[in-house]
Amino acid sequence: MIKMKNRQILPVTNADEINQLLRRYGVKFGVYKNGQFKEQFFPFDPIPRIIESEKFKVIEKGLVQRADALNKFLFDIYHGKNIIRDGIVPEDFVYISSGYLPQCEGVTPPENIYSHISGIDLVEGGDGEWYILEDNLRIPSGASYPLIARELTRAASPDVFSENGVVDNRNYAKLLKDTMDFVNRGGINAILTPGRYNAAYFEHSYLAELTGAALVQNDELYVEDNMLWQKTYSGGKTRIGALYRRISDEYLDPLTFNSQSLIGIPNLMEAYRSGNVAIINSLGNGVADDKGIYYFVPKMIEYYLGEKAILKNAPTYLPFYEEDRDYVLKNIHKLVIKDVAEAGGYGVVFGSDLSEEKLADFRKTIINEPRRFIAQEVIDFKDLPILENGEQVMRKADLRAFVLSGETTRVWASGLTRFSRNPDSFVVNSSQGGGFKDTWILSR
Repeated sequence: MIKMKNRQILPVTNADEINQLLRRYGVKFGVYKNGQFKEQFFPFDPIPRIIESEKFKVIEKGLVQRADALNKFLFDIYHGKNIIRDGIVPEDFVYISSGYLPQCEGVTPPENIYSHISGIDLVEGGDGEWYILEDNLRIPSGASYPLIARELTRAASPDVFSENGVVDNRNYAKLLKDTMDFVNRGGINAILTPGRYNAAYFEHSYLAELTGAALVQNDELYVEDNMLWQKTYSGGKTRIGALYRRISDEYLDPLTFNSQSLIGIPNLMEAYRSGNVAIINSLGNGVADDKGIYYFVPKMIEYYLGEKAILKNAPTYLPFYEEDRDYVLKNIHKLVIKDVAEAGGYGVVFGSDLSEEKLADFRKTIINEPRRFIAQEVIDFKDLPILENGEQVMRKADLRAFVLSGETTRVWASGLTRFSRNPDSFVVNSSQGGGFKDTWILSR
């Protein structure tokens, strides 16, 4: 199916067969747009992204550094707030962030870990440097896609992986289980899903199967004596010590957050606050992956770790600051503007795509709501080959790396490479019609 010759990928012959199997397994994702939910297939491209061993070692070191600093920031924000007191991060970027949860003030998660699974998005620039685009610390998804794709391609061409020294990616299940075990407060591990009609249900069930965790829904769970329990079919109960939630913060506990939630667990927050259950990822993480906070992560690394950031941010400007705002207003035609409250590729505007009239309107909006936006230089990031109608064409692609924080912080030697199917687009998100490919880390 896939062959490598002198590190070059040769054409693939049965990509359609792989995608048919992925459809059968329900490898889909959901998109909410204009108030409507739509489920889409996530197409797989069988030409993998290849990252050399030495290059990955640098990426790995930089990702560990970043995840460790973000975890320290989250602990600090909900406890001492030293980084605000010392003037490194303005309080405006914390307390008015939609991801900041005052209900989490003073709550200490097990082992002081907030982001157990960090999905960090990177791109490789034309200059060979890797740039961080975004940190995802709430419910980063996508690890199941390269796992299932690798499983299918390994079955089709087992020799390719051994002959070319590709690092085996099947250890993700062990990394995830080790992470849950480390923070488990006593009881079983469980993955909380909204149910089989959720577009990511395949991932929820697949990860539960691989890790041996129970796959549960809210109607199976209850809190008693500040502990979380699962009802058993025999009428008994089983304690849950670590809950990997695949539900947004605001829906997790209707007695603490959104009272209209039908998928949450009443009093879950009390069990969590009492230290009787670990929630993976922890509540309140959204304050650290706010796009406005992204600007400050290199400063966090220096503040908490005393180190320079190994991996660079994309050159970013905060209209919140007058000097940056002046630069953005003068150069908006060549920048990309991002709404900090949006995700999934939404709220991303390229100034070069706007008319003079719309640019003028956008300038007014930025002046009136400077905290709402960040602006970035457009990085000419690397194109990768994909198959389209049987021919290889080049498309923009990013990489979502998965960093797991438990007893130690480890980077999964794989990842989700997403690509744009639009030749004129830099936006690669699945919700914007992109596809995905496997990521091969070479062992030699």
